[in-house]
Amino acid sequence: MKTISDTILDAIGDTPMVRINRITNGVIKGTVLAKIETFNPGNSIKDRMAVQMIEDAERAGLLKPGGTIIEGTSGNTGMGLAIAAVVKGYKCIFTTTDKQSKEKVDALKAFGAEVIVCPTNVDPEDPRSYYSVSSRLEREVPNSWKANQYDNLSNSKAHYEQTGPEIWEQTGGRVTHLVVGVGTGGTISGVGRYLKERNPTIKVWGIDTYGSVFKKYKETGIFDKHEIYPYITEGIGEDFLPKNVDFDVIDHFEKVTDKDAAIMTRRIAREEGIFAGNSAGSAMAGLLQLKAHFTEDDVIVVIFHDHGSRCPRPGRDAPVRRAVLARLERAGRARRTPHERARLLADFDHARQPPRRIAQRDAPL
Repeated sequence: MKTISDTILDAIGDTPMVRINRITNGVIKGTVLAKIETFNPGNSIKDRMAVQMIEDAERAGLLKPGGTIIEGTSGNTGMGLAIAAVVKGYKCIFTTTDKQSKEKVDALKAFGAEVIVCPTNVDPEDPRSYYSVSSRLEREVPNSWKANQYDNLSNSKAHYEQTGPEIWEQTGGRVTHLVVGVGTGGTISGVGRYLKERNPTIKVWGIDTYGSVFKKYKETGIFDKHEIYPYITEGIGEDFLPKNVDFDVIDHFEKVTDKDAAIMTRRIAREEGIFAGNSAGSAMAGLLQLKAHFTEDDVIVVIFHDHGSRCPRPGRDAPVRRAVLARLERAGRARRTPHERARLLADFDHARQPPRRIAQRDAPL
């Protein structure tokens, strides 16, 4: 580790690995280790690929001095891009959805970025979607470059060159399983490819969410739009297939509900002392669902992508709930009964609140 970093970008990476003790005790055979990516300057794993994408674009002549970086982001990639932009002298315009937390939007603005909030309840191809708006801005804003984290293979390259080698070294090459929440696919594909090149027997398991297309596509090769419906967990799952998702590297997808993800996120904080985002809760909940597949000799690495401070807090969920209602009304009425829609919303409300017995026993986070 460098004693003094020349810029904050040099502090990215070399994040700690921590043994999970209480949550897995007596439940999971083997050793469970969490790669804590909240120690990056932007508090998430996305710092790694943000800098990689920028520097690859600079080398390719796509991003020029004084230019503007444009991206559609749920917040973490935007944070990594914004930090790098400050250091390197670029401007940033980000599009995001009204599903994302106010904390993430405010953090991006603190680094001088312009943030445009777009509706969640539209298809990716809709001109109002945050994907489409970012593409339009790239065409309209002079001297601009769109990072395109979903299809820009510099994303998975960053994890192949950085995160994968770190995990291999930190475990002394003993890692047997990698468990990762899948959104853009860059982390699991880059890390998984590196680890499998060192040991082809390593299992790479992706965590998906209900409302996402990944699991069914992996198992059947079918892109089923009927799998798509609103979900709450940020940072994992998609309603399209990003180029960074390498389905040949990923051995299995496990789906986790919003409710189970939220409850596990709170358990991670209260039982392990790690304040991580809901994608970590999803990953740990998925790990427990797969408990029958482990042996005493296994070394399982779970990646904790980001910090819990970026997740919505109770009392700030009205825009998210409105988005869920709108999309259920728009996309779900043909295949969901009123009872099913009510159940989904009940799950949403439950996931946003701590378990009652915990709320009575402890002060809220």
